[in-house]
Amino acid sequence: MPDTAAPGPLAPDTEDGRAPAGPETPGALTTLQVLRRLDSGPRGLTDAEAERRLARHGENVLPARRPTSWARRFLRSLRDPFTAVLLCLGLVSVTVAAWGTGCVILLLVAVSCALRSSGEHRADQAMAALRESVATTATVLRRPDPGGPAAAPREIPADELVPGDVIRLGPGDLVPADVRLLRSAGLRLHEAALTGESAPVAKYPLEGPDAARPGTSTQPHLCFLGSSVSYGSATAVVVATGARTRFAAAHGTTARGRDSAFDQAVHGISWTLIRFMLLTPPLVLMAGAALHGRGLETLPFAVAVAVGLTPEMLPVVVTTVLARGAARLARDHRVIVKRLPALHDLGAADVLCLDKTGTLTQDRPVVTRAVDAHGQDAPDVLRWAAVNAWWTLQLAELPTPDALDEALLDAADEADPPDCDGVAALPFDPVRRLATAVVRRPGHLGTHTLVVKGAVESVLERCALDDAEHDRLLALAGREADTGARLLALALAERPARHRDYTPADERGLTFLGFVVLRDAPAPTAAEALGRLARRGVSVRILTGDHPGTAAHTCRELGLAPGRVLTAEDIDRLDDTQLAEAARRTTVFARCAPEHKARVVTALRAQGHVTGFLGDGVNDVPALRAADVGICPRGAVAVVRETADVVLAEKDLAAVDHAITTGRHSGGNIATYLHLTLSSNLGNVIAMLAAALLLPFLPMLPAQVLVQNLCFDAAQLAFAYDHPGRAVLRAPTRLRTRGFLHFITGFGLLNALADIATFAVLLVSTSASDDAEGVFHAGWFTENLLTQALVMLLLRGTRRDGAPPGPVRYAAAALAVIGILLPLTPLGPPLAMTPLPPLYYLLLAAVLALYAVALRAARSRYDRRRAEVMPPAREA
Repeated sequence: MPDTAAPGPLAPDTEDGRAPAGPETPGALTTLQVLRRLDSGPRGLTDAEAERRLARHGENVLPARRPTSWARRFLRSLRDPFTAVLLCLGLVSVTVAAWGTGCVILLLVAVSCALRSSGEHRADQAMAALRESVATTATVLRRPDPGGPAAAPREIPADELVPGDVIRLGPGDLVPADVRLLRSAGLRLHEAALTGESAPVAKYPLEGPDAARPGTSTQPHLCFLGSSVSYGSATAVVVATGARTRFAAAHGTTARGRDSAFDQAVHGISWTLIRFMLLTPPLVLMAGAALHGRGLETLPFAVAVAVGLTPEMLPVVVTTVLARGAARLARDHRVIVKRLPALHDLGAADVLCLDKTGTLTQDRPVVTRAVDAHGQDAPDVLRWAAVNAWWTLQLAELPTPDALDEALLDAADEADPPDCDGVAALPFDPVRRLATAVVRRPGHLGTHTLVVKGAVESVLERCALDDAEHDRLLALAGREADTGARLLALALAERPARHRDYTPADERGLTFLGFVVLRDAPAPTAAEALGRLARRGVSVRILTGDHPGTAAHTCRELGLAPGRVLTAEDIDRLDDTQLAEAARRTTVFARCAPEHKARVVTALRAQGHVTGFLGDGVNDVPALRAADVGICPRGAVAVVRETADVVLAEKDLAAVDHAITTGRHSGGNIATYLHLTLSSNLGNVIAMLAAALLLPFLPMLPAQVLVQNLCFDAAQLAFAYDHPGRAVLRAPTRLRTRGFLHFITGFGLLNALADIATFAVLLVSTSASDDAEGVFHAGWFTENLLTQALVMLLLRGTRRDGAPPGPVRYAAAALAVIGILLPLTPLGPPLAMTPLPPLYYLLLAAVLALYAVALRAARSRYDRRRAEVMPPAREA
């Protein structure tokens, strides 16, 4: 019996793939030596022993990164392009002794970094809490006490595994620790995280080390944390956990995220603006020297103008908006967003790819009948199908049967299946699309019977049939599938009994037996959800392994026109360019293997679509990785949950619709913030550059420019808490660099015209003033804040009737109050601003009224032109 001082885990191989010398390397020992070293056995550990080992070795988790301190987050925020440029401009100002300008710029940098650091910290805390709800589990064999009943498989959190535990692995499972195989059936693993090899690798138990590949991670009887089961099953003993695994030693916890569509758009816009910012100071200096004979005294103003173009709050607003949207989804709809930018990409998605089973249907198939090769009822076919399902489940040691096998076993309760003994099993995999059970029948001494069950085409091509009979059976299956039925084909083969392992090569020369006909009712909410997605401008693509007729019939039942169905054979005949064009007009892709699904998703992205993929099986992993946003239900296999960006409580299209809605709200707030902020900033910069060339003095002092910018930045934080109108839901919210630059250029020029019109007002109202320069500065400061408040209100878009005032309205009102009152307060004189005459306010009101009318007209014209180019979908 194991004692409390259980031996430690076996030493993992070294980072370069070679095992250290010595008897404790798991690949260099026999299976019996490994079990003895771990003080374990095929029945696993007792509960008490597992608890003692857990206390000794710790949880099975990778070494956590040290919590990022607030100071480190603050310094890391300086890597943002806009913040880095601001810091450089501030240091330049300090270098030339422009202390006021330099201090205000550095204050802006500090405020921006502080807000971003706080937002990231809150977002990380929220995401850590959300990820706990989708933690990975493992199937382990444990028993209550040494003399108790046999060990029973149970699901436990993967972090509770200890060395010596015996676990079971099935399709889609993540390998939760470093393990040594004890038994396996058709096991193949994805090891890309460890070796970079994308193709599945065969794994099987060996009594001792592999003499051909001694001491390497490619030994077939060793499996490592970081890999996942492509298909097949196995029983294995855990040899190392947590920090002692090969993955922890070789890779640590570093992970690189992929760039989202949102990241690419923001980066493109950001670098365009940064180039303009870097050009502004030298242009101002050269113009000032040429027209007014000014020297370096213009530099602080030039730097302040460049700062005025910068959306300093961009990182803060983006992080806050996405984190709040993710938290709201988790709270209200139990949808977990694992990668924050994925929320925006959901809002930008215009194509959703999904499998039919369990999404459009209930994934509760029911056997309706079994027929022979002539379409006549044949109970024997159902009995043999149940034999295949039962012995595949038992011999392959799968944790649970899939939905089809459950339906077969339920139907066979009354069918009296043949009395057979199981010999071997080749479990289902998405490439062969077959499952084979090898059994021994009474009265058939010296022979084994192969019972093969699977997709119609896959079974028929392995049967000994002439072309005419093959085509006749395909037509018979097609007629059944056209009624919406799902078909499984059955075939048998007799082979001489042997001890050698059976392989897929034995699935040849079969004798066709018949079909099992099943039906799966459409999901109750699927039709309504598909309609809502269509009204939101999201088109649906069905990527399924089912028969083309079955998939098309289900689509018609749900009101989705299937059109021409493409099969895997059709996809294989198309090159990437042809497939991209076909994917644009095709709704249903049938008989798809994993690589076909990934190719279709990639083709859609090549057409410029932002794609989401909803899947739950191991055959969906390549497509999930290829999509902009991978989506899965909480009940998906472990490798899918780890791959996906968004996890749903249930596999329900209504939940996807909620996620898309929230994504559009978040994306709408970000897009509105960028449009309004940069168009207003650009207008102010153009006006200040024009005034600097026309006026004999600077139109605003550097400190005034920066204080104005700081006020506007504070008001912009309201966009992170805004509730956009329903118009945001009508079409995907996607930032397109060209359209974005057109918007900010057009409205920026309109804003600049309003500013220049204010010049005339100021010249009229300040002609009799003793401090014309101070009045001009105060007047333009007030006008800038008032026009920016108008922009926030009028360009933001309409809200639904009866909606209470939102945070943007309150922020705009506060901005207007500051603009009017600040020159009148004691803060005015230190900023070189004097009180304005009453005549100015009257004339300014007229300018602002005209500006508001022009702004409304320009926005209406912009919306009409946009609708002509890309009409929005109807509102739900």
